[in-house]
Amino acid sequence: MSDSQLARLGLFDARVPRYTSYPTAPHFGASVTPDLFASWIRAIPPGAEISLYLHVPFCRRLCWFCACRTQGTSSDAPVRAYVQTLKAEIALLKANLPAGVRLSRLHWGGGTPTMMPPDDIADLADTILDAVPLGPGAEFSVEIDPGEIDAARLDALAAAGMNRASIGVQDFDPTIQATIGREQSYDLTRDVAMEIRARGVRSLNADILYGLPHQTQARVSDSVQKLLSLTPDRVALYGYAHVPWMSRRQQMIPSDAIPTPEERLRLFETARRLFLWDGYREIGIDHFARPEDGLATAQAAGRLRRNFQGYTDDTAPVLIGLGASSISRFPQGFAQNVSGTSDYTKAVRSGVFPTHRGHVFTDDDRLRARLIEALMCDFAVSRAEILRDFDIAPDRLEQMFQAAAAGFEGLLRVTDDGLFILPEGRPLTRMMARAFDAYDQTRAQHSAAI
Repeated sequence: MSDSQLARLGLFDARVPRYTSYPTAPHFGASVTPDLFASWIRAIPPGAEISLYLHVPFCRRLCWFCACRTQGTSSDAPVRAYVQTLKAEIALLKANLPAGVRLSRLHWGGGTPTMMPPDDIADLADTILDAVPLGPGAEFSVEIDPGEIDAARLDALAAAGMNRASIGVQDFDPTIQATIGREQSYDLTRDVAMEIRARGVRSLNADILYGLPHQTQARVSDSVQKLLSLTPDRVALYGYAHVPWMSRRQQMIPSDAIPTPEERLRLFETARRLFLWDGYREIGIDHFARPEDGLATAQAAGRLRRNFQGYTDDTAPVLIGLGASSISRFPQGFAQNVSGTSDYTKAVRSGVFPTHRGHVFTDDDRLRARLIEALMCDFAVSRAEILRDFDIAPDRLEQMFQAAAAGFEGLLRVTDDGLFILPEGRPLTRMMARAFDAYDQTRAQHSAAI
């Protein structure tokens, strides 16, 4: 599709949610309290499988490109104190969990979870798995900073049961790395990947960015080919979100070096073609996976889902977030912990869950969440599935389909089977998903649509 047609449809100007949740976090409110959160935990069926996300908000270095909620520390003392608070939160969780609940997924993110010393890694893993054991075939994944890891910490993670690792690459070009405050050589990244695999970790994820300052098609091509030499099982190709009004550290990055929206699209397409040429399957709007990876098999089976970590093959109905700012998802709604580590610690130490805000689902939320997720995961919505699973009249669903399709010049097509995004319309997927969003989009400043 031509740039002019995409421009006419608004792709290069739009700022839209990434739709890792619906409603999105800016629409959370005070309706979800610690007591309500506790009641949702107690309502989990005995013997059920759940997922757990653990957030470590500390970094040894604060990369300028990053807009995540993190804080820098050169000392281990704040990290060790935070681990003790996490253990206290896990104890609260254990006291409220029904019998026999097990984990289908355990993910440690941040920040930099590999900042934790080896003994804290072992202690924290033991505490979690004592409260909620891993179920059959469970995944235990950890985000690893190649610049903040060593043999002792890798040994501790492997001994704790880590079987999937995720490494951040961003870009291998030295000029770009210096501009975004993230210096990480290819040799270091390769060596860490080899050390991870040497410990029997069966799956390796990697993140890489497009749209970075000074990035060109030649540079992104070189970085992707270097990444492919590491043979990751799964890759997230994210667009860099330049939001210096939200993340003050991004003010260190020169805005005039940022690619234009049209250039961003070409950078994405350059990287995309390289992944496809190397045999990766395209997963949703920004992931790629080897054919044998769980994401690829989930996509083929229609089981691909989307959560706060992006695309997932995890179908557990409950995701519990531990740590400051973590978000949980239940069948009843979302719950988010207080963001500041001091407030988080104060709440947990007082013996209550640190729930700060959230959202209780309405029936309309559940319907629209599934419509959006189906478009984001499958580029299609099955009419039969929606009519089977939701209390909606066929005429009303048809009206919703036609209204969504109206603004996209035939690229979002309504058929007897449902709603389908044509391949050439896929760059507009987030904008198409927004057509089903009933919430006020002026309340938040979202990232660029491309």
